[in-house]
Amino acid sequence: MLKEHTPASTAHLVLVGLLLWLAGLYLRIPVLVAPALAPDIAAELALSQALTGALTTLPILMLAIGAMPGSLAISRLGPRHTLALAMLVMVLGSAGRALVPDATALMAASAVMGLGVAMMQPALPALLPRWLAPHHLAMGTAIYMNGMLMGEFIGAGITRPLILPMVGHSWRQALLVWSLPALLVTAALYLPRRDSARPARRPAWLPDWRNPLTLKLGLLLGLSGSLFFGFNAYLGNLLEQRGELERLSDALFWYNLAQVFASLIMLKMARRWVGNRTVILVMALGAIAGALGSVLTDGTLAIASATFMSLTAGILLILLVALPPLLVSAADTGRLSAGNFLVGYTIAFGVPTLGGLIADATGDVRHAIFTMVVYAVAVLPLALTLDLRRARSPAPQTH
Repeated sequence: MLKEHTPASTAHLVLVGLLLWLAGLYLRIPVLVAPALAPDIAAELALSQALTGALTTLPILMLAIGAMPGSLAISRLGPRHTLALAMLVMVLGSAGRALVPDATALMAASAVMGLGVAMMQPALPALLPRWLAPHHLAMGTAIYMNGMLMGEFIGAGITRPLILPMVGHSWRQALLVWSLPALLVTAALYLPRRDSARPARRPAWLPDWRNPLTLKLGLLLGLSGSLFFGFNAYLGNLLEQRGELERLSDALFWYNLAQVFASLIMLKMARRWVGNRTVILVMALGAIAGALGSVLTDGTLAIASATFMSLTAGILLILLVALPPLLVSAADTGRLSAGNFLVGYTIAFGVPTLGGLIADATGDVRHAIFTMVVYAVAVLPLALTLDLRRARSPAPQTH
């Protein structure tokens, strides 16, 4: 009988954990480095306000569009090869932005980068059953989601104060500094020898719309994503409307740092919370309450409410992304995840956009946030209908 804590198994877990974390990091750094560099890029390439915003919103839209190519690649190549291919596509687009001569090429490179990130998303949960034992799946999800949420904070937080001065304030070189190390991570994906749970049949890749989890988890992902990305988009406008624009830097710092704390909490609580319907419901309610608090109050209390929303929305995101490997077979994990991301990121793009159009029509940015809250309240009852009995079944033990 194998012992769970043999040196070989410990080394495998450490290596897999490190690779998952690094891959997770690149789910967000290429996307959220753009807002930090946007002023420099816009100045050199003469971008309009809309094109400057598209540096961030276009990749988010691609997260939805690219989910199906990712699922197709998983069914044909397997999750490890798909993740490696997706990272290469991401690097091609991300580094390619550093070489573009004009705005058109910049948008094309950003779309390619977003496609790579989108293909990475279903590949990671599909890879977990290949690399990890069943009782480590929740922790594996928490690890790569910790990397992803750290990537949000790192990309947005240290690019201007640390990376730009190191490269002579060249936005092009800053993009290369963030992009090229991903090639080393891509090569390292082939270090783990274990690749178990291979399906006997070629897995299907189109979402199974007859499976209620495809829509339910996707719509709940849309709750988390629309609130998080929507607040990132409108927080500055909200503060400006209140005459508190000087608070924006502090607000964004705490708002994005809350996502890091969310991932750290889940590293500790993953085994207890993943698959718990009550925790999903509580975090969704917390995100809604935080969103309302941010528009119904002002000053420090409003920023604290937005930060609380970011924290609970981040925990909710991890809880939902962790479910597919626990609820369906390894062969079906990729297409369930892809379907969830297709639905979730379409909503994360569409609902804040709709809210922005309503706010433009009324002249009140709070209406954009109320739009996201209305959506969240509408889909909240889905959390009560999730059948998570398989996820909550006792984890197998190794002796």
